[in-house]
Amino acid sequence: MTGFGERVRAAIAQHGHLCVGIDPHASLLAEWGLDASAAGAREFGLRVVEATAGRAGIVKPQVSFFERYGSAGFAALEDVLAAAREAGLLVIADAKRGDIGTTMDAYARAWLTPGSPLEADALTVSPYLGVGSLTDTFRFAVAHDKGVFVLAATSNPEAADLQRALVAREEPLTLAHDVIRETSAFSAAITPEGDWSSVGFVIGATVDLVESGLPASIAPVAPILAPGFGAQGARPQDLARLFGSLAPAVIASESRSILSAGPERIAETITAHADAFGSTNV
Repeated sequence: MTGFGERVRAAIAQHGHLCVGIDPHASLLAEWGLDASAAGAREFGLRVVEATAGRAGIVKPQVSFFERYGSAGFAALEDVLAAAREAGLLVIADAKRGDIGTTMDAYARAWLTPGSPLEADALTVSPYLGVGSLTDTFRFAVAHDKGVFVLAATSNPEAADLQRALVAREEPLTLAHDVIRETSAFSAAITPEGDWSSVGFVIGATVDLVESGLPASIAPVAPILAPGFGAQGARPQDLARLFGSLAPAVIASESRSILSAGPERIAETITAHADAFGSTNV
């Protein structure tokens, strides 16, 4: 099977940069005429999957909006994940897991084991217990042709002081840059020459790369999951300006700006937003 990084590369080439978030907020469920329940979240998610298939290449279910309903919510999420993968979409489980030792290993197996109930194509993870705590997860993901997105510079303003703090190295780096440096060193050792890495990063579209001390290029090329487009203010036409040489590998995540169109207009809205981003030749 093709590695996750190369599957992202193919998805962007075929469908463009858009990633559709699946975020069944209670307010959105109400707008869609659905109950704020596991059943409502399931129906919402399945409708988004159906509307996205063939119009964009990637979806990102936000796990918390299903988890809030307990075991029934997880059952609903399992159905949405399975439907999305069956439809040929790449599925990023936005769970932001982060822990140490066997606990992190268990998270990796829950979300990235082929055939598991919660199987996704990739998982978002937090490196702020140390990048080294994630290396077994990286290995597990790559061994099973799955992907991981490491939080580097997130779009929420509360994170700036932490992520821009300087780390003592031969040349001081921001913590976000150091996360990218250490993770990329792992990727370089296992990624075939010329391929995209299966271990990518989360870098918000509202983040200033220079102010965050982020590198202008990443080697090997890593997929960049970029929240912040749409409702948070970043526009499709800003992609190249915001990300520079990183732009070809950006997965532009939009949720509210698409989902608020409602069930009758979501398909045409996805098409319009996907067309606005276009595709990048790689």
